[in-house]
Amino acid sequence: MKWQRLPREFFLRDAEIVAEELVGKLLVRQTESEMHFLRITETEVYKGETDTACHASRGKTKRNAPLYEAGGRYYLYLCYGIHWLMNVVTGKEGEPQGVLIRACEGAEGPGKLTKALGIDGLFRESDAEDETLYFVSDGAAPSICRKKRVGIGYASKEDQDRLWRFVACEKRRENL
Repeated sequence: MKWQRLPREFFLRDAEIVAEELVGKLLVRQTESEMHFLRITETEVYKGETDTACHASRGKTKRNAPLYEAGGRYYLYLCYGIHWLMNVVTGKEGEPQGVLIRACEGAEGPGKLTKALGIDGLFRESDAEDETLYFVSDGAAPSICRKKRVGIGYASKEDQDRLWRFVACEKRRENL
């Protein structure tokens, strides 16, 4: 199957739907001289001001403002002062939600994947239809396992227990 770039409309849906459907897609980073791509193997949902794990849980700030925009933008932030973590904003404007790209084949961890693709603060509020950083589908359709989110010990027990982490499982579905 030919590569198909994901359109803005893909991201204008609920974060749970987008997170599950991003697993198996390719994250593409185009530089002047090279094209790099990694297959997404794990995503995680952060959804709304009532989700105590979401950066929007304390309301809108300068840092989290991109989460309040309409889906199809990136929300990058620096974690522990060293790792850039990449989220793609989903849903409607004014309803803060996003999907953390948690892991890719060959880059197991959100900080490792941004480093592998040279993604940093310059992409902080870029558009997912940007020519240098975007998502494509090549028809891959991995089986998906739902798991609890990780690394959110500060969140409420209810939010820690949500099955909002989507992971590619070993078995693959037939391409449709």
